[in-house]
Amino acid sequence: MSFHDTGLPVAILLAVVKTLILLVGSLITFFAYKAYRRTRQPALGLLAVGFGLVTLGLVLAGFLYELLGVSLMMGILLESLLMLAGFLIIARSLYVT
Repeated sequence: MSFHDTGLPVAILLAVVKTLILLVGSLITFFAYKAYRRTRQPALGLLAVGFGLVTLGLVLAGFLYELLGVSLMMGILLESLLMLAGFLIIARSLYVT
């Protein structure tokens, strides 16, 4: 079954998925930050920042394209750079003592 068989346009499905990613990513970021506040462990602080950047990156391209008129390719580039930075920070959080 393809998306066309569901009767829903792909744009609507994409918006729903991106919204769910924003919600779940925000929840993960919140829990990581809450754990950092409780323990004051630098690794958990970095983890919260990393997940925040990844979550922001995952929703940024569409936001920039739809609301601010930025070209889709530029939006995807900025999205990818934020995700890369987030993943690098997450990786760093795994090595902080």
